[in-house]
Amino acid sequence: MITDIVNPVLRVAPAAPAEAAAHFRASLAFHADVSDVAAALAGDGDPGFVVLDSRSTESWDQGHIPGAVHLPTALIPEQAEQLLDKSVPVVTYCWGPGCNGATRAALALAELGYQVKEMLGGFEYWAREGFGYETWQGPQRRDADPLTAPVAGECGC
Repeated sequence: MITDIVNPVLRVAPAAPAEAAAHFRASLAFHADVSDVAAALAGDGDPGFVVLDSRSTESWDQGHIPGAVHLPTALIPEQAEQLLDKSVPVVTYCWGPGCNGATRAALALAELGYQVKEMLGGFEYWAREGFGYETWQGPQRRDADPLTAPVAGECGC
């Protein structure tokens, strides 16, 4: 009989609290979530950042966040300075959590000297949480997916 079985969660011990705090603090410096971006954009005045869609033109036409700048990742090195101000932080997004295009765009921008965060969830979660978006046909909005958006309007986190 084996008595020293460790469950898969604790097979690798959790980090020390100070290390965990440093990790999670750093994560918040690099990431923003869809709800926070939407709340900042919905507020009165300048949100203090610009949103950048790093997908292809076909994907942009399929749907994008209103007011976002369209700049596919491959074009960032040659076009970023014409479209973005280095004094204004940039929040990148791509399709969704299964895509690392926003990460590649954030890296390209950071290497050019921009302050940048990646929006977790991407366009997929923007639409799934019921926020409005634009397509080549005009404004659109879907009902919020109850598995991704809080029923009460706020998740409380």
